[in-house]
Amino acid sequence: MSEKDSAPGVLVLIESLVNTLDVETGADTLDTVDGRAAFGLTEREVPEARELREALRTACLAHAGHRPPGDVAPLLDRLLAGAPLRVTVDAAGAAALRPATEPAGLTARVAAAIATAAADGTWARLKACEAEDCRWAYYDRSPAGRRRWCSMSVCGARAKMRTYRAKRG
Repeated sequence: MSEKDSAPGVLVLIESLVNTLDVETGADTLDTVDGRAAFGLTEREVPEARELREALRTACLAHAGHRPPGDVAPLLDRLLAGAPLRVTVDAAGAAALRPATEPAGLTARVAAAIATAAADGTWARLKACEAEDCRWAYYDRSPAGRRRWCSMSVCGARAKMRTYRAKRG
């Protein structure tokens, strides 16, 4: 739905996971073999992945200034608490947080992505669309960081038209 490019760097994982559910139609790509394979998930791991996805969507809503349905911090903290991570240092002395095991599980990859994005200042720009029938994750590249919709031409236009009609009607 977004009219912009995908999120930068490690945030593309989180954006992709959140966007596995089309809120408007209810279509969930985690129900498909290809959808699960994109995240390295087995069918048995899907319920936990869905819980993580919705906790991440709530965090993205909070980043956009929306009052999420409930407090995101305890749920996301609980889900990420068991993520096995380790600090690595490369030859140039740069440190990074990485999953401790290979292949890394989805939760560990998400935890490492959040830590990396928080450190580089991009985490708070991953947001969820204000439109209740959308909630698509997008990366806010606007200079002020105040974008409200995933797509101005679709969700933004619908919201502005509703506001206009409400004032006239």
